Amino acid sequence: MFLESTAAKKLQALSQHPVDLTQELTPERIRSFQLEAQLQGLGFTLYYAMERVTTDVLAALFALAKEMRALEKMQAMQAGEVLNKIEGYPSENRAVLHTAMRDQFDAKQTAKPAQDAAQMAAKELAKLEVFLKQMEGRYTDIIQIGIGGSDLGPRALYIAMEAFRKPQCRAHFISNVDPDDANQVLASVDLKKTLVVVVSKSGSTLETLTNEAFVRSKMESLGLNPKEHFIAVTGEKSPMDNPSRYKASFYMWDFVGGRYSATSMVGAVMLGFSLGFEKLRAILHGAHDMDVHARSQEPAYNLPLLSALLGIWNRNFLRLPTLAIIPYSQALLRFPAHLQQLDMESNGKWIDKTGKACPFSTGPVIWGEPGTNGQHSFYQLIHQGTDPVPLEFIGFRKCQRGHDLVIEGSNSQQKLLANLFAQSIALAIGQQNENPNRFFPGNRPNRILLADQLTPYTLGALLSYYEHKVTFQGFIWNINSFDQEGVQLGKLLANKMLDLYKGTGASFPLGEAFL
Repeated sequence: MFLESTAAKKLQALSQHPVDLTQELTPERIRSFQLEAQLQGLGFTLYYAMERVTTDVLAALFALAKEMRALEKMQAMQAGEVLNKIEGYPSENRAVLHTAMRDQFDAKQTAKPAQDAAQMAAKELAKLEVFLKQMEGRYTDIIQIGIGGSDLGPRALYIAMEAFRKPQCRAHFISNVDPDDANQVLASVDLKKTLVVVVSKSGSTLETLTNEAFVRSKMESLGLNPKEHFIAVTGEKSPMDNPSRYKASFYMWDFVGGRYSATSMVGAVMLGFSLGFEKLRAILHGAHDMDVHARSQEPAYNLPLLSALLGIWNRNFLRLPTLAIIPYSQALLRFPAHLQQLDMESNGKWIDKTGKACPFSTGPVIWGEPGTNGQHSFYQLIHQGTDPVPLEFIGFRKCQRGHDLVIEGSNSQQKLLANLFAQSIALAIGQQNENPNRFFPGNRPNRILLADQLTPYTLGALLSYYEHKVTFQGFIWNINSFDQEGVQLGKLLANKMLDLYKGTGASFPLGEAFL
């Protein structure tokens, strides 16, 4: 259906002669190819003149979104229709309602499944607010034990918001079953003043339960009662929903996938403790406002949908297999790692929603690090490598912490933004030089998402923006962006492998015996 659409056929023809940015990137083009969305007046602007698109390409991309009913599917998802399914085959067969976790700010969503989910989320938030007030001043640290979506998103958000952290309220994370991960965290905290939030929807995640037992054992060795320190975030009636073992329990539901769960209790308990409840609510408010924007704006004015379409142009029509996401913000240090899981676990699929093999490429390989560090690392390949790498830059007009210094006529934030815009333009236009070693081919597609400042509200909106960009691409490809069967096979084989280790004390591979 995707490649057979009228718009896709038009895009195939247009892709044979993409715009030459080395000749066409002008101030007028930069002014024309940008989209601004006012969310609470903070001003998100998407600059995409540096993408290899023309007005004809954009018109065909917007037509593609309409042919593939991308906006209708987004509205259906946020209303609570069952979209997590593969027709004719056993599948999870669930609604997808991570947006309902923040659907409490003058929401106009009237569908009952979404209303019910929002009420469930509101109930857990109210429980959390009471719990945090009871804990205030009693604990200085919180350790989150989880893996995948129970770690990457919450960790990325916490690091991004450390500038807003409450005094004497630090968060730490244990995810890897490698014992050195847990040992390093435990060496940095006073366990007598530490809460531990264990996150597992099923209550049976191997790495998480192993790390929980590791930390419980350490507490017991110090004469502490783990029940006074441990909190569960899990499915209702899971093995972890056990008041005899946990000080409190907060619930998560099947309609919220792990990589989409950072604004549920998966991230809320830790963020509420470390930032305070009002800043947690600001994150949720920002995410909600972007949710409304994503379901209510037409393609030409819809930030995440436009970004998704530009990505499809690069992936399917210019045939570029990777995407680098580069935040020019040190606070977003771990944000690309979260987006890597969000995108690659969602859209790393080879079949469509009818179970048929996709005759086209789906999700790209996602990677990235903060700028300007990357300029002294992998940008060499991006500028002069044999394969163009599309980039998504993230930038902010103001620094987060407010303190800056003028050195040699400009402050550090100005230097940071100067580097961002210079790299974007340099990648697009390249450089002519008779010396081949100093020749830059240009035509390296990229775009910039620029916001005013990285605040809790802006972070929530940014998170939602990327969630919707990924799901819009899945809608257009007609794949299921909400399951992760590819994760399961390795888990099953690992459990079988562990049976070979039991009682042997061996630390070497036993693959020969397994096979």
